[in-house]
Amino acid sequence: MTVAVREAKQSDSEKITINLGFVDLGYVDLLVREGFYGNRSDFIRTAIRNQLERHSESAKQSTIRRQLQLGLCHYSARDLETTQAAGERLDIRVLGLATIAADVSPELARATIGSITVLGALHASPAVKAALADRIA
Repeated sequence: MTVAVREAKQSDSEKITINLGFVDLGYVDLLVREGFYGNRSDFIRTAIRNQLERHSESAKQSTIRRQLQLGLCHYSARDLETTQAAGERLDIRVLGLATIAADVSPELARATIGSITVLGALHASPAVKAALADRIA
């Protein structure tokens, strides 16, 4: 089965929340005030990118070893119906964003998806997530 995969854009993002100590936060604010960064979010994104770059080779090897698809993967009802007609089941492994379309019923998802491992974010209806709860790692 062919699944649509594309690279994430800046607008394709997930919001996270972190807690920082007051002194660390003060240093971040100081660097923002001094003009090194536009705002706190710019500082945090830069710090995360620097750490990802620092560990990039290990991450690449792990991605290959775990057989993860990179980017955005979208599964529509048509995709899953094709899988079902072929008598197959999907083991979804994504590093990025996996979406299961709104037109996918919980029954179809359960019949065609054997397992889901997503490092990043999984977007699916609450009913589909509930139907697959025992298959999501």
